[in-house]
Amino acid sequence: MSKSITNPKPDFDDIYMELAKNLAKRSHCIKAQVGAVLTKDTRIISIGYNGPPSGTHNCDEEFSETGCPRDSKGSCSLALHAEQNAILYAVKNGSNIEGSTLYVTLAPCIACARIIFTMKISKVLYLDSYAAYKGIGVEEGVEFLKKFGVEVSQYGTSTHGLVL
Repeated sequence: MSKSITNPKPDFDDIYMELAKNLAKRSHCIKAQVGAVLTKDTRIISIGYNGPPSGTHNCDEEFSETGCPRDSKGSCSLALHAEQNAILYAVKNGSNIEGSTLYVTLAPCIACARIIFTMKISKVLYLDSYAAYKGIGVEEGVEFLKKFGVEVSQYGTSTHGLVL
């Protein structure tokens, strides 16, 4: 049986970023919804989205008007980031994530970048700019990762990703 030219198979980058976008919809945060997918050798290791630790509360229910309390930098004081949730779940379950690829809907912040580097994740594809979201001048997390040898690219800016 020959391959159909009219129905090409989707690229894994497209599949995983689409999954990350759908996972973001699971977030209970009223200010930002972020999803992440951690993969290795074309297999999903773990998934995550931003929100408070499991079993604590849901921000959109407990703080439906204003969102949860903010820390001194204006970030949520109660939530884990999507990357953190995906990494923590993988490690909790004994997965070897060294050399893995992380797909995330928002570029990593500097704190997440340090975790990504420490856990030896080798590649990060992100959809949207964290700097633009926060109104800052530079992608601190992306620059940190690139400086220390992690391959980082914005999804949709190369030939492999769909511009969304």
